[in-house]
Amino acid sequence: MCSNSGKKSAAPQRFGSWQQYNGWKTKPNYAVDLKKQMAECEANYLRLLKLLPDLEETEQWHFAVSDEALHLGELVIKVTERSKYTTLLRIFQKDSWGHWLRQPELSVRLYHDARMAEVVGYQRQRHFEGRYLYPNDKMRQPDEKLQINLFLGEWLAHLQRYGHIAEPVNLTFNR
Repeated sequence: MCSNSGKKSAAPQRFGSWQQYNGWKTKPNYAVDLKKQMAECEANYLRLLKLLPDLEETEQWHFAVSDEALHLGELVIKVTERSKYTTLLRIFQKDSWGHWLRQPELSVRLYHDARMAEVVGYQRQRHFEGRYLYPNDKMRQPDEKLQINLFLGEWLAHLQRYGHIAEPVNLTFNR
């Protein structure tokens, strides 16, 4: 005679992936934090406007980056496309050690009506999804788009702190 003591027997555990089958703990799927993404793009827009006050008239800027007496390189910002509501910038670094290490290069689109700056290209790769399954064939992080925009923010903040205009200033006095 079988007695059922009121306890429900647990259903057999089904494994959804090989990681679970092998006893690995899996992370929950990454959810896009749209507020954080938008806030970073807005902050990057303001950082760029602070660095490029003459954005409407100028096509290219050179910033030297140094720490006290040590020259750390040069950052170049070029306008590659202008339209009524957007501007596309190419931002890249030039250094003397660039022949053995790939220099960072970004394409950044400024949306003037929304007051946002978004990275639309990184190291000559274009179109980034808001979320990636991981692992994937390009080995992009689940939050790759956010990471690239955070990198731009850190790069611009570093430039604001340690950068200066690379072109010499002509000081002529008329008496």
